Amino acid sequence: MDSTAPTGTQRESHLLQAFVQMADTLVDDYDVADVLHQLVGHCVRLLDAAAAGLMLSDQRGNLQVLASSSERTRLLELFQIQNNEGPCLDCVRSGESVVVADLTAATRRWPMFAPLAVGDGFVSVSAVPLRLRRETIGALNLFGREPRPLNDQDARVARALADTATIGILQERAIRRGEVLTEQLQTALNSRIIIEQAKGVLAYAGNLEMDQAFETLRRYARRHGIRLSDIARQLVTGGLLPQEVLPSSDNSVDS
Repeated sequence: MDSTAPTGTQRESHLLQAFVQMADTLVDDYDVADVLHQLVGHCVRLLDAAAAGLMLSDQRGNLQVLASSSERTRLLELFQIQNNEGPCLDCVRSGESVVVADLTAATRRWPMFAPLAVGDGFVSVSAVPLRLRRETIGALNLFGREPRPLNDQDARVARALADTATIGILQERAIRRGEVLTEQLQTALNSRIIIEQAKGVLAYAGNLEMDQAFETLRRYARRHGIRLSDIARQLVTGGLLPQEVLPSSDNSVDS
């Protein structure tokens, strides 16, 4: 897909950090929305991918966009849902990975999605299912700017990251507390809606792009040790002013 992924010992170190971070969701409290954002970020940094997006099914079986590496990628994922075609949808329906090395040759399969993705500079795509045993609950989409699929090593890493994230979302301790699978997913979806609203508030108040607004929101939540979704809710409900979150009002440095 792309030639910017780290290699050698640097890549191994980053991989180790990524899996340690994802595995922390199994033993500690965590924010699902932030975990999934970390997942797509790891994919772009560690794999031969230019962008990544992630969808989950809600309690009615409808797909929703939960995380993306950029605003444009989020819109591409939404386009798939709105037009009922694309690699993520095929992946969720089949429960198997969907790999297309050259999207310019996929216009018969996805007559609306393929030209749009190519127009955005993406030439290849790999969709990896998020599966719990035999149930597929979502998909991870990896986009590339070169006409080639993920290599075998990167495909295995993507599969492992997706599996780890799935376990984190649906971990057994939550199920033992009596929380049903659909409730777990719906909580994540509701959090994402609040976060999207908060992004809009910050983007308007600070004259920011949506990507910048999200990173500002995320940095503020991390600096103050508060869940991303909780900060977003405070912004949307007026419990927190945009000026308190925007960089000009908080000059502390993110670690």
